Amino acid sequence: MAMESAASSVISEEERAQEIAQLKAGKTAQMANLIDESEISLAEDYALPGAEVTQEEASVEILSEQADEFTCASCFMVRHRTQLVREESGQKFCSECEG
Repeated sequence: MAMESAASSVISEEERAQEIAQLKAGKTAQMANLIDESEISLAEDYALPGAEVTQEEASVEILSEQADEFTCASCFMVRHRTQLVREESGQKFCSECEG
């Protein structure tokens, strides 16, 4: 019986190759999560051909809702009063949402 248990623990070359491949695949998946900091700085400095490279930030002026506008209760877009189709319980709906 001692011979049988020792013989059953020996694995074939194919099984060994499969186990090695599984271990390599697991290591590759773990290494894929690592981030190379040098590549990040390289990507930030890279400019595509024809692209405008500016250091300015975009500035946008945000206006509050005007007297002739309303906010649709369905799509939450600010619309002109000519697009008002229905008003129910103080909620206003635009023609696109009701159409």
